[in-house]
Amino acid sequence: MERTQTRRPLGRRLSRSGLTTVSLLALATTALTGCASGKATGGDTGTATASAGGGTTSTAKTGKVSLVVIGGKSDDPFWSTVKRGVDDAAKLVKAGGGTVTYLGPANYDNLGPDVAKLTQTAISQNPSAILVPDWVPENQDSAIKEAIAKGITVFTYNSGGITAADKVGALKYIGSDDYQAGKAGGVAFAEAGAKNVLCVNTVPGAANSEARCKGIKDGATSKGSSSKQLPLPSSNFGNPSAVSQAIKAALLKDSSIDAVVTIGVGDADSAAAAIKQAGVDSKVKLGTFDLSQSQLDRIKAGNELFAIDQQPYLQGFYVVSMASQYLSYGVLPPQNPILTGPLLVTKDNVDKAIAGTKAGVR
Repeated sequence: MERTQTRRPLGRRLSRSGLTTVSLLALATTALTGCASGKATGGDTGTATASAGGGTTSTAKTGKVSLVVIGGKSDDPFWSTVKRGVDDAAKLVKAGGGTVTYLGPANYDNLGPDVAKLTQTAISQNPSAILVPDWVPENQDSAIKEAIAKGITVFTYNSGGITAADKVGALKYIGSDDYQAGKAGGVAFAEAGAKNVLCVNTVPGAANSEARCKGIKDGATSKGSSSKQLPLPSSNFGNPSAVSQAIKAALLKDSSIDAVVTIGVGDADSAAAAIKQAGVDSKVKLGTFDLSQSQLDRIKAGNELFAIDQQPYLQGFYVVSMASQYLSYGVLPPQNPILTGPLLVTKDNVDKAIAGTKAGVR
């Protein structure tokens, strides 16, 4: 929902996002102060504000911020970290008398249409703002535009990037740049000696997963290596056995594959098993997008090259606190997009990432 080779180019990118982080830390401090002040005056901290679409939000009518956050499945390890950030920021919103509601799909089998329906559900609640990933634009964009047309402020986060946010008229995009994250991973593989990288995509057609695999390919190609995608039915997502068998079959069919990257941590566990079962663990390097304890353990043990962290906790925390502060006080950082990644976790910085995981924010 993030470096051996990437160190120099990614370092420049991180220096840019570092400035954004400083700005947002200041925003969080303002949020704490603002909520404390709102509580002292009965929690009526809201003011009439214009939404991204130019209409008047429900904040003007109630004096309270009401946010609907649309995200992934609650039992998805990545999204549980995002929701931890949402929940922590929601404490600030609720201290000021506002509300935060989280909506997620039951599964990822029909992602675009399902999230479009969730957006319609959110619209029916007439919230001050809807905070939503733009995973499948062809299905979701009409619903997002409808929300904006009704005067509801929209922030996109996690997926879609600034181009998609500008296209629908969202106020800000908060998240990683999936293409650049993939490119960093592709370069890292190539600089570690990989020549033929397999990008396993269990959510084909989703904007973020497609951007990740394209970035992997372009990054590898820029260093003289190659990459191809292995698209799997989205029904395989969350089915470790099916994903593992598909990767194992691909490895046995093409002996030139010497690196595998997955779009999420569950698939990375499946990939690790497949690599071992195929008997190529001494040859095939593994990388993944996002973090989990198993990825960190493998990186520390030297069995995984990297994990690309988009810092999901920050996405959840920033999008909620930023929307609340904008609706209440008109406070809004000038940067767009607000980048939370990518940050590659390798053997060089894995210990700090492990400490963050123990704290529930990595």
